[in-house]
Amino acid sequence: MKAIGYIRVSTADQADHGVSLDAQRGKLEAWAALNGYELASVHVDAGISGARADNRPALQEAVSEACKHKAALVVYSLSRLARSTRDALEIADRLDKAGADLVSLSEKLDTTSATGKLTFRLFSILAEFERDQIVERTRMAMEYKRSKGEYLGGAAPYGKRLVDGQLVTDDYEQGVIREARRMYVPGKVGLRAVAKHLNENGFTSRGKQPFQAVQVRAMVA
Repeated sequence: MKAIGYIRVSTADQADHGVSLDAQRGKLEAWAALNGYELASVHVDAGISGARADNRPALQEAVSEACKHKAALVVYSLSRLARSTRDALEIADRLDKAGADLVSLSEKLDTTSATGKLTFRLFSILAEFERDQIVERTRMAMEYKRSKGEYLGGAAPYGKRLVDGQLVTDDYEQGVIREARRMYVPGKVGLRAVAKHLNENGFTSRGKQPFQAVQVRAMVA
């Protein structure tokens, strides 16, 4: 029986202080020897993030080789294979359709057996559920902040200032906005004319730079 190994580290620091490439390779070799597999090759992505699967050339090569030989793709952990549940499931589905298998040593997942296939699917569902919960909690927190009038991020819009997480009125800037709106008459007095008027009359933008038409557009919208 043939096995194809895949190992990855995201940074040089992780290689030195985390699960190094040599440590991962050793685990894969030990598994192959114990279970009667020939470890035909080990593909390595060094210094590459696991956030995406499509930008890791060694992973794509490992999956293709496992599919070609209907071998077992062996990884130290699912985190080495993919950070995304979707990517992990897509890789597993591709292997399954080709008659290949997936083995993750840390999670003791082994799709060479029916029980292993079920375990992997349950594990993936739970991971997806956890991600959805995080998204839901984040959305609820943002909605609560919005209901309390808290600013949700980014630079404060012109006419407002950010004070202790709250947007408060900036009297000077509100005065500039009122003047811009007073001057602006669509079809008669355009944005550039208003910007020129503001500049000539001593009004300044937040950065103390002359007003441009794009800034006036935001004020009169």
